[in-house]
Amino acid sequence: MAAGKLKVALDATPLAGERTGVGVFCAELLRELAGRPGLEVGAFALSRQGRALLEGRLPKGVRQLGPPGPGLPARVLHASWARWPFPPAELFAGGTDVVHGTNFVVPPAWRAATLVTVHDLSPLHYPEWSRPAARRYPELVKAAVRRGAWVHTDSEFVAGEVRELLGVPAERVRAVHPGGPARRGRAGEARVKLPAWAERYVLALGTVEPRKAMPALVRAFGRVAGRHPGTALVIAGPEGPGSEQLARAIAASPAHERVVRLGWVSPADRDALLRGATVFAYPSIYEGFGLPPLEAMAVGTPVVAASAGALPEVLGEAAFWVPPRDEEALASALGHLLSDTSAREDLARKGRARAGLYSWERCAEEIACLYQQVAS
Repeated sequence: MAAGKLKVALDATPLAGERTGVGVFCAELLRELAGRPGLEVGAFALSRQGRALLEGRLPKGVRQLGPPGPGLPARVLHASWARWPFPPAELFAGGTDVVHGTNFVVPPAWRAATLVTVHDLSPLHYPEWSRPAARRYPELVKAAVRRGAWVHTDSEFVAGEVRELLGVPAERVRAVHPGGPARRGRAGEARVKLPAWAERYVLALGTVEPRKAMPALVRAFGRVAGRHPGTALVIAGPEGPGSEQLARAIAASPAHERVVRLGWVSPADRDALLRGATVFAYPSIYEGFGLPPLEAMAVGTPVVAASAGALPEVLGEAAFWVPPRDEEALASALGHLLSDTSAREDLARKGRARAGLYSWERCAEEIACLYQQVAS
């Protein structure tokens, strides 16, 4: 251990399993922090299952940390931390200066400083759409703050919500935007195959959950599909609590034969889909940041999005905006962009410029500065 280095330990549990937005945040932040002078970076997983899945997934230069023994299920740990400061972070991270919980939960620490990332407050706004474990998140964040933790958010929008809805003092909350698209490296050959009749397509990308409003997108597409033959609606992303509603919307659509569901796709397929889309649609009714539309912008795909949550803050003037839950406006926007080449080109130009404002290097630099502030 080099003298004078700040020792930080990050919860890398989000790297286990299929990679979602939080997993991208965790992977890219760890990769950038590992190369920064003045930091010694380690990573741990909260659950025993996560520890096993973490093997081989950490970036070079990041040490894997963890307690001896088999460990405990995450639900048991969360239940304990909601009431008591045990088991302590030191059991997971050893001797460290800062412990960073990257996904709503940070272990209580006896000596180290703590920081917890709150990506959004959807469990508070929409508990009926959230997993039972996620419904605990707001209380776990408040418990962590009572014990001295600081809060990092992905946007100023969520920072304001954390201050207002969770009662966290303003001086303990910091917003740092994530970077833009993840660096895929050599992700392999794209294998996704669309139907031969699909000359072009509207793309939706993300976990199928109610707040993503994918059934509304299906209905909006059904309104305009007749005027755009050869156009498909492609929906890619892991199944989730909104899958049943989405299936019903597709079955009821007059254009149901032109809706293609792909499920989770590999990084190479994800990139290929983003680059090949005519329009990227993101009608979500609540977002704490919004990485998928930034990914589309980075490759020059025009974006239509609902003006909800942090999306206006993140995407600025580079998206075609529609009011949340307004299916008629969404249909009109899709029809306009599918018909107007110059409008698509204008949005593509603005989108590339907007995506270029976000970098993981800058994100890591600001987070590293936050570590120093928290530790002091």
